[in-house]
Amino acid sequence: MTLSAEELQKLENSIRNIPDFPKAGIIFKDITTLLADKEAFGLLMNHLAKRYGSYNLTHVAGIDARGFIFGAALAQMLGVGFVPIRKKGKLPYTTVSEKYALEYGFDEVEIHIDAFSGVENPNVLLIDDLIATGGTAYAAANLIDKVGANCVEACFIMGLNFLDGHAKLSNVTTVYTVIGVN
Repeated sequence: MTLSAEELQKLENSIRNIPDFPKAGIIFKDITTLLADKEAFGLLMNHLAKRYGSYNLTHVAGIDARGFIFGAALAQMLGVGFVPIRKKGKLPYTTVSEKYALEYGFDEVEIHIDAFSGVENPNVLLIDDLIATGGTAYAAANLIDKVGANCVEACFIMGLNFLDGHAKLSNVTTVYTVIGVN
């Protein structure tokens, strides 16, 4: 399932560029305008539902916080469960965590230890809005594995092609990006 050039352009046009945010030289890709555009958001979510409808998924896991938006909506459309992967200290029950490197220092994400309990051979789609260097997504895919599930693919609305995130994450799961940004 691929998008037509016209559909892809519709999605790209629905994302606002914010120059010099959060610091000079960065062009921030603001998805709030895509979310507010019911036609663009519907196009995106229907595309993802068609793509993943035959994957035999049991869950969609979304990365804190924008991955929650796409992940929860997609999980509902597919009739599967949704699992949040959150920053350290945000989940209320027993968790498993994974550290990852930042430009300066480390950060950590967590998942509930029983996120996929009661499901035999859980198949999980990992989703987020953007893949850049891939550190958070790599840690999230490892968490899915740590708690006994199979991360069948990682999906991103946008991918920064000039960074190495896609290649890094490809070492642990298949990666799909709807919009590539050069």
